[in-house]
Amino acid sequence: MKIKHMRRALLCSASAMTLAMTSTVAVAQDASDEDGFLGLLVLGNNKRDVQTDTATPETVINAEEIQDRQASSIAELIDSVPGVALVNSGTPTGSGISIRGLGADGTYGSNQKVQILLDGASMGSEEIYRIGTQLYTDPSLYREVSVIRGTVGSFEYGSGIIGGVVKLDTIDASDLTEGEVGLAGRQTLEYYSNGDTQVSSTILGWQPTENLEFLFNYTLRKQDNYKNGDGEEIDHTDHELPSYLIKGKYSFGDNADQSLTFSYADTSSEAKDVPYDAMAAIPFGNVDRYVETKTAVLQYDYNPFGNDLIDLTVNLSYADQWIENTEVGNTGSALLNADHQYKTTKLTVANTARFAALGASHNLRLGGELIKKDRLDASSAHGGTDKRFALFAIDEMDFGNGWTVTPAMRFETQDIESGADGTYVTAGESFDNSAFMGGISGRYEFQNGFALFGSVAYTEGLPILDDFDYATYKTYMTQSEKAVTYELGASYDTAGLFSADDQLRAKVNFWHTRLWDYTSSTDYQNIDRLTREGVEVEASYSHASGAYVDMNANISSGEWLEVSGATRDYSRMPANSLGLTVGKKFNDTLDLSWEAVVNKGVNDAVGGAPGFSVHNLRATYNIDTGFLKEAKLRVGVENVFDKQYRPHLFLRDAPGRNIKVSLSAAF
Repeated sequence: MKIKHMRRALLCSASAMTLAMTSTVAVAQDASDEDGFLGLLVLGNNKRDVQTDTATPETVINAEEIQDRQASSIAELIDSVPGVALVNSGTPTGSGISIRGLGADGTYGSNQKVQILLDGASMGSEEIYRIGTQLYTDPSLYREVSVIRGTVGSFEYGSGIIGGVVKLDTIDASDLTEGEVGLAGRQTLEYYSNGDTQVSSTILGWQPTENLEFLFNYTLRKQDNYKNGDGEEIDHTDHELPSYLIKGKYSFGDNADQSLTFSYADTSSEAKDVPYDAMAAIPFGNVDRYVETKTAVLQYDYNPFGNDLIDLTVNLSYADQWIENTEVGNTGSALLNADHQYKTTKLTVANTARFAALGASHNLRLGGELIKKDRLDASSAHGGTDKRFALFAIDEMDFGNGWTVTPAMRFETQDIESGADGTYVTAGESFDNSAFMGGISGRYEFQNGFALFGSVAYTEGLPILDDFDYATYKTYMTQSEKAVTYELGASYDTAGLFSADDQLRAKVNFWHTRLWDYTSSTDYQNIDRLTREGVEVEASYSHASGAYVDMNANISSGEWLEVSGATRDYSRMPANSLGLTVGKKFNDTLDLSWEAVVNKGVNDAVGGAPGFSVHNLRATYNIDTGFLKEAKLRVGVENVFDKQYRPHLFLRDAPGRNIKVSLSAAF
């Protein structure tokens, strides 16, 4: 898509925000013309809030929506965010996360362009060949998941983040006990018809005193092979995923203004006689695979009452990701018997100071990080050590006249050292690199609830251990990937739009990114730069009667510029899409909703995918037992019409009709 077309789309979206319910029908109809559209009839207490008070393109998924979606993986949970796409699906091992076309692709499961954080711990970001994402963890462990798209909101979390950030926050005991002394818990049982999936999640929270709390969670998820819309069984989509979380928090000091929190999460997956290529594309051979992700976090918080200059967080985290492959057969293949291990230790110290100066109220966050990543040598992944030190600063300045300006910066140094001898590199060779990056965003809010915002952000991705694998490694180990992103958008937040008791929130964002010195791609030899651009729309409407509408849309495209001067489409962008949910809450007893997911067809060099529309139904019923805190019955029907389809970037068919039943009870 050319830039002028994207600008036109932005203007159309901005003018239509207050008429979102009408305009989305037309967009949806056009989006699936190639595939036959089943129709949208729209009418909106929302499942998801639109973040209209910030220039950062961020989407927050709370605990209620996590339970409501009944997702099998984190990737499946967040693919409803505009600009986020699944790269393959079917198993936690095979699925990957792509944001604005970066992150997982058809060859590698992840890269540093998308940062994944679990309670502040960094979860991988190296290029594991053909083994999907490194995020093997269950959605039941989390109280909130937030997705930041692009670079502008990422400088606190890392360098080279061009796609975005996924932040995962685990549940707390106080979420169950509501801060009161005593024991509380919740038991959830789920069953999914497609794949005979069975899920059990047990959460216990205990507060022996007001200042001390403990939490334990154990979740077991079992799934057989699922069937597509034609009733055909999709091989190697079965899995078993046990997860557990142990967490404790102690508050102390004056007015309990200090706290110490420890959490330990462990998720494992074991599969027998499955393709080495978890992306299910190339027949290398079969393996027995065991995957385990262990994360430990110790965090100290200090926020003294009456002192706005101190809000201190010290976070020490350790993430250990182990992938063990054992070949099925006796060829002795180094690839099929390769084991992978990533151990990341990180110390982050950050303080937020709130003060007034130079005509503005400041929310200044200053911090530093020490990061040490160790990777085991493997035939498809070069090992070694990557040590980094970083400083960051983000200052949100509110001038009180509608203007908010937020400059941000990050300075990062690196000492990266090769592991064992490789095809080209000698063990122990090391390189030092550094980069300074930053950006600025501005937002102006009018008194009528309308706001305009924009930003520019520059970042650099320092070399990673995989870059030792190239004959020209001495160049790549001293050359960072560079990108600049421009964003421009508008938001609208108002109450009493059509009546005295309704609310509309909407946000539209145009973005454009240029990436050069690109080495983290199998096409790197021929590429001079990569240009991507898009429009993202989020909107929600709710009425005091309980009716609500949630909508999100994504239109994006990308283009390679080759060294020869030729251009070609970037085939890893998500399909243009629309998500629409219409529902109604009946008091506090029943929530009924219908969701449509519409993707426009894609034609590209790798074959693309036809357009489709898929419909889902969900119902949540709050059961009044008289002796439980809460009891809920959830019933969902995904792919109601049992449609046969394969989304763009998938290498497997998507599941056919799937009836999901969930029963939870809290005490």
